[in-house]
Amino acid sequence: MAAAGRRMLGALRSEVNRGLLNPLVKADTQLHSSRRLVVTRSGAILPRPVKTSFGLMKIFVVVIPFLYMGTQISKSFASLLEEHDIFVPIDDDDDD
Repeated sequence: MAAAGRRMLGALRSEVNRGLLNPLVKADTQLHSSRRLVVTRSGAILPRPVKTSFGLMKIFVVVIPFLYMGTQISKSFASLLEEHDIFVPIDDDDDD
């Protein structure tokens, strides 16, 4: 627990040293790129980052491979059940 506290204190010190919490640092300068920063040193809100939407490509990349893998797993499990006579479909000839 003490180690986690020291890490947090060290991170806070590095933030102060970089000027994020230091009011004496030159104002109106944009900080280096980081996802967790949303304001400049002067307090101005940074613009939203550019969002790249992949839309249908994202769906195809995720859905199709996992749908195929699920199909293969279910086929192999069904053949395993049939091989061990746990579930064997009954062939009823009703065309008498």
